[in-house]
Amino acid sequence: MSALSADAKDALARDVPTLAHCRAALLGGLAYYGGIATPEGWAFRTRRAGIARLFRTLAGDRAGTIRKSADSRLYRTTTYELDVPPAAEGPPRKPTARCDRRMELRAAFLACGSLAAPAHGYHLEFAPGDDARADRLAALFDTAGTTPKRALRKGKPIVYLKDLDAITAVLSAIGAFGAVLHLEDVRAMKETKNRIHRLVNTEAANVDRSTAAAALQADAIAYIAEAYGLRKLTAALREAAHLRLANPDESLADLGRRCIPPVGKATMNGRIANLVRLARRLRGGETNGTPTSLDEGTMRVGG
Repeated sequence: MSALSADAKDALARDVPTLAHCRAALLGGLAYYGGIATPEGWAFRTRRAGIARLFRTLAGDRAGTIRKSADSRLYRTTTYELDVPPAAEGPPRKPTARCDRRMELRAAFLACGSLAAPAHGYHLEFAPGDDARADRLAALFDTAGTTPKRALRKGKPIVYLKDLDAITAVLSAIGAFGAVLHLEDVRAMKETKNRIHRLVNTEAANVDRSTAAAALQADAIAYIAEAYGLRKLTAALREAAHLRLANPDESLADLGRRCIPPVGKATMNGRIANLVRLARRLRGGETNGTPTSLDEGTMRVGG
């Protein structure tokens, strides 16, 4: 049992309802979902001392004294046992009041439920022991506004939820608000971490693209310098070419601020794009001979 599950059960065990019909529904649910047949009759068993004390409080002297034993199969975990009063034996009558249904659902969680630690994934599970109890438990889930999943483990039915919203709805219904707050904190932390990871990955991808683009631009300018000559470019294009070669890692906005006078990112992008197109034409042999001049207006560069 996870620490979160144990803490939730201990907190619920300390929350004794005040209304008589809610107390009766809670006692009946504990006896039904946690009761077993023994040679002496029906007994309620649990591994949480707080739940044993809760059962004793609800049942009174009819439950007898709390008996303890060590279970060697589970690392000698202490098991607590009490007598189930005859009136609480067998399936309790189906609750009609909303609060009574929630008390029975709380009893099911205390008797046969478990809540996984969020680090291992969101998982709320009940092991009611047989199909009749599993069917009744599934009906209780419906009253909480959610539909559980069912499976078999070692031939015994289990009823479980993995959706966090459904889990928090059930935990809220039974009053396990501390567990709900913990799960919401974990969800908020995970969402924050995921958002940070996405931003970091996006920024890294942008840096990679910018670096790759700057390298292609510098390569194009170097080719122009060799095949055509930077001195034949207009002043604006020649300035852009020198700035890109001298500052291969800077963004277009940073290069624009280095211009005299400074220009915006869009203007610098246009000048660099013209240089890349010129290099492409020179490499593709689209020019007839070697150009002797290049007018910036022809290259559609502003400023």
